Amino acid sequence: MRQLGTRRTSLSASLKLGDRRGCGRTPQEEEVHIPFAQESLVKQWSSMQNMVDRKQEESKAPLQRNKLLLNINVGGKLFQIAYSVVARYPITRLGKLALYTDPTKKLQLCDDYSVQKNEYFFDRDPSIFHYIFHFYRSGVLWIMDEMCPSNFVEEIEYWGIHLKYSQRCCRILFEEKQDELSEYLKIQKELEAELEPLDSAKQFEGKFLGRFRQVIWNLIENPYSSVAAKIIAVMSSIFVLISIVGMTLSTVEEMKHKTGKLWMEQLEMICAIFFTSEYLMRLISSSSFKNFLRAAFNAVDLVAILPFYIQILFESLDEGDALYHEELHQMENVGKLGKVLKLIKLMRIFRILKLARHSTGLRAFGFTMRQCYQQVCCLFLFIAMGVFTFSALMHSVEHDVPGTNFTSIPYAWWWAAVSLSTVGYGDTVPDTVLGRMVAFGCISFGIILNGMPISILYNKFSDYYAKLKAHEAEISPTLKLSRRLRLKERVLRKLSECCRDDPRCHH
Repeated sequence: MRQLGTRRTSLSASLKLGDRRGCGRTPQEEEVHIPFAQESLVKQWSSMQNMVDRKQEESKAPLQRNKLLLNINVGGKLFQIAYSVVARYPITRLGKLALYTDPTKKLQLCDDYSVQKNEYFFDRDPSIFHYIFHFYRSGVLWIMDEMCPSNFVEEIEYWGIHLKYSQRCCRILFEEKQDELSEYLKIQKELEAELEPLDSAKQFEGKFLGRFRQVIWNLIENPYSSVAAKIIAVMSSIFVLISIVGMTLSTVEEMKHKTGKLWMEQLEMICAIFFTSEYLMRLISSSSFKNFLRAAFNAVDLVAILPFYIQILFESLDEGDALYHEELHQMENVGKLGKVLKLIKLMRIFRILKLARHSTGLRAFGFTMRQCYQQVCCLFLFIAMGVFTFSALMHSVEHDVPGTNFTSIPYAWWWAAVSLSTVGYGDTVPDTVLGRMVAFGCISFGIILNGMPISILYNKFSDYYAKLKAHEAEISPTLKLSRRLRLKERVLRKLSECCRDDPRCHH
């Protein structure tokens, strides 16, 4: 039979219900026990104690649940995702991290690992990882317009996620933006490669007469290196203009007499000597003979001086033929040489291209043509299609008219080309109503065709020209600053000398 315990002396609300430590004591225990002798001996309890105990019990639960979660620290931000979720994409980086059992392989996938926190650290951009995290949870990769395409592609390639998981509409817009950015970076790189001057200090190191060739290179190729280099660049442009003016005046009837012809020949010889010296200086100072021959500007320089020496060669051959051939054969030979000499002299017109070396506008125009060659080729293709189409139509409606000029399709090509260009010389016009309708269609097509590429070419030309000028502004400030400082020093020196010489300044 159970022994009954003695009832406690007092009950208090401060005792926790269900606590049997103070109940059912034996008489011997009750004698030793001092009930409520000291308040500190009683365990305090309140209604909040159950919540504290529950929190302590729940604090042990995450340790068991965390075994099912993958703790990821990306750039200082913590993300938790279930192993089963990331395991659905085994080819991704996090999918491999969830499936691998070898700790060494897991450490190769991340940048660091915390054993205490069971966290895998990745030194990546946390703002983009939000979209990666959303992809694992939803299966859709979202792309925002404000993100940099290059940075986003680099991040998703690191995490092993393909762009095909994104929506089709977002993917199309993103790929277009990526292509535009790639084209822009390509053009920017080519423009910088064309504008960026070579480091003359490095390209002449350890080469024969390196210091001397470097000085010549700076004088010829870098007009912003010194005042003398700038003077040489200006002189080169002046000689080009003088040569073009001399070639133009040589065709004037008043300049074909003996005195005028002698002056033009002397002027041509002086210009040829200057251009030859300039070409030889560039050849001597070139660090690579192979690259020198490939350069377009150097080819223009060679074409500018060849006509003079070829003319001298043909004239010497002409004099030799006159000694050994009969008079009739001499006249035929002179006539042939005269035609060749006219063609060679015409090559001097290419000297005007030398201005592109020192002209920002011409360089921008050439760069625009190189970058827009596809649009220009399409323009010529449309012009050719229009010429063939409208010339055939015009011939079909006008060939029966008496006295017409449209006797064949090739004869109508000139009219179609003039009408497409909206010039309209008026030398050939249609007579019938159908012919005038065809002419109206040809002119309308020409107006539309001429208006399409103008905006594209102009926008690109203005953009390239602005970049060229900005590059020149970056190169020349050092020289300009040194000039200002030297000018300021000279002015102060002159003022001090005047003050010393003037006795009134001492009073």
